[in-house]
Amino acid sequence: MYIRTDTPRTFKRKERTKIKDKLQRYKNFVSFLSDVVGDEAEIILHDVRDLEHSVIAISGTTLTGRRIGSPATRLLLKQLKEGKQSRRSFITNYEGRSNDGTVLRSSTYFIYDEHDEIIGMLCINISFRKMEEAIQYLGGFVGINWPAGIDLESPVEHFSPSIEDIAISSIKEIVSSVDVPSERMSQQEKLLVVHQLNNNGIFLLKGIVGIVAQELKTSEATIYRYLSKMKKNELKISFETP
Repeated sequence: MYIRTDTPRTFKRKERTKIKDKLQRYKNFVSFLSDVVGDEAEIILHDVRDLEHSVIAISGTTLTGRRIGSPATRLLLKQLKEGKQSRRSFITNYEGRSNDGTVLRSSTYFIYDEHDEIIGMLCINISFRKMEEAIQYLGGFVGINWPAGIDLESPVEHFSPSIEDIAISSIKEIVSSVDVPSERMSQQEKLLVVHQLNNNGIFLLKGIVGIVAQELKTSEATIYRYLSKMKKNELKISFETP
C-alpha cells in the first residue's frame, strides 16, 4: 500500500510549482505567436489562480487596454462556474469588442492540469480595423459602396481592464434585458439579475458583491442573502418579470 509522506502544505506547494512551470512554457508561446501573427493581433495568457490579476503575459500589441495584472474575462469566469460539464479544449472565431468599440475576432485555448481543471487560458484577439479602412478606400476608389464596418449588435465578449468594469458592464447587460432601472426594480427582478450574474461566474471575483450592491441600489447583506439561498436552492426564480 502506498502511503503519501508529503504534508498538505508541501503537496500544495508542489502543485503550485507544477502549474507555474506549465504556464511558464505558455509565456514563451505568447512571444512566438506575437511574432507570427503580427501587429494586428493581441496575445494574452491568463492564470486562474488569481482571477483579479489573471493576466500574466501579453504581447506588445494591446487592443483591449489590458496589461499584466488585469482581471479575468467574463468568458473565463463563466467556464470556471460551469465546471467540468462544459469542458472544451478551445473556442475559436467568436466576436469581441474592446472598450473603445474596436471589433475583434477572438479565440481562446483552455489550459488544463492533470486533474482536468482549468489552470489558465491563452487568448488571441485580432483587429480588422485597418482591413476595413482599406476596403472602404478601395470601394470609394472604384465606385462601390461597401458596408460601413461590421454590424455587431451583441458581441460575445467585452474586454475590460478592471473588475469594476466587468461587473458594471455585466449588470447593465442583464438589466437591459429586464428593461427596468435598478432603482425601480422589484425584489424578484433584482434576484433575477443576481442569479444570472452568479451563473456567469461574476461572484468568483473578490470584492464584487459591493459593486453589485451599489449598481442594484441595495445592500451587500441582501446580495449575500440571495447568494446563500441560491446555494441552498431555497429560492424559486421566475424568469418572467412581474
